[in-house]
Amino acid sequence: MSDTAAATPALSDVTAAYDEAADRYIELVGSVERVGEEDRAAIGAWAADLTGPVLDVGSGPGHWSGYLHDRGIEVEGVDATPRLLAHARRTHPGIVFRLGDLRELEPEHRSLGGVLAWFSLIHTDPALVPDVLRRLAQGLRPGGSMLVGFFAGDRIEPFDHRVITGWTWPMATMTGALEAVGLAVLDARTWRTPNGRCNAAVRARRVD
Repeated sequence: MSDTAAATPALSDVTAAYDEAADRYIELVGSVERVGEEDRAAIGAWAADLTGPVLDVGSGPGHWSGYLHDRGIEVEGVDATPRLLAHARRTHPGIVFRLGDLRELEPEHRSLGGVLAWFSLIHTDPALVPDVLRRLAQGLRPGGSMLVGFFAGDRIEPFDHRVITGWTWPMATMTGALEAVGLAVLDARTWRTPNGRCNAAVRARRVD
């Protein structure tokens, strides 16, 4: 067991927590119009030169998959929470959403134009994140890109997320993890939310 595993909630606990909070979660962030301006700016900039297919990892209520689909980008969503998946399927019937554990995803080699991991790694044991990134990066074709959203902090440490325990990452550590799996970091940004937390986004591209 890793040093961080004891502080990381089990997937079953994460799923149960999001299932229980699904109605409130959807009310707060279940559509693009309800999320923060910086979130829209980060994903909008990434999507500007994006071609599909795209894998939306941790797609939740499906709003970002819907956003990409409305831009004419082929996208598939994956999430571990049945109630959020059910909402996504009802709200965006033209998109495939499937149940899955991001820790076990194995996209076909060089099959994807993009991977969106928007705050979907925050409940994952940090010791496992490099391997998750490696497998997702292998799914990107040359020129394909990944956008990772996360909570930034001075160190990798757990915090009291509103749904269930999450992890913060230093920006340099996350960019280093992406570079370690063969991606070139294109840009990185941080911003403060109204509740004072520091959000972050990194865009990285496969160049080989």
